[in-house]
Order: sequence, then C-alpha cells, then structure tokens
Amino acid sequence: MFIVDVALKNNPVPISVQRKSGDDAKALYQQISEAMRSGNPVSIELTCEQQAGKTVCVLVSEIVAVQMAEKSGSATSSGRPPGFFALAE
Repeated sequence: MFIVDVALKNNPVPISVQRKSGDDAKALYQQISEAMRSGNPVSIELTCEQQAGKTVCVLVSEIVAVQMAEKSGSATSSGRPPGFFALAE
C-alpha cells in the first residue's frame, strides 16, 4: 500500500489518500505535481482506495507540497508515520 500526502496552505494536517500499487501512486503524484506547476485544473478530486467513499476536492492553488511513501507496518521511533515537517532556525 502506498500513501500520497498533500499539504495545504494554513492547514497543519496533510490530506492522505492510499493506492494499492506503486504505479497508481506515482501516477497520482505526477497528476498533482503537474496541476501545481500549471495551475490547471483549478481543482483536483482525490479518492482513497483503502477507505471506500473517502473523497475530497482540493483547490490546486492551496496545495504547497505533495509526498508519496510506501506504507510500512512499523512507525518511526516517535510513533508517528513519516510525513511533512518544518525546520526551525
């Protein structure tokens, strides 16, 4: 299982959707990346293959980052899964 996380402006929690195959996850990652670069389409609808009925529509202009990762059975030492982070100076 693969997870695609989308970070939004002014939102501390990323939106996560899952894909069963790496190819599907990579295709979704590319679709979101291209939408971020071009600004087209204006919105993008994301569905989750793990949770049936989980659907969200996001304005592309609000996306600040996208990340793809393979879901593993173990968490990090902090107990949280890997994801977006910010560095403080």
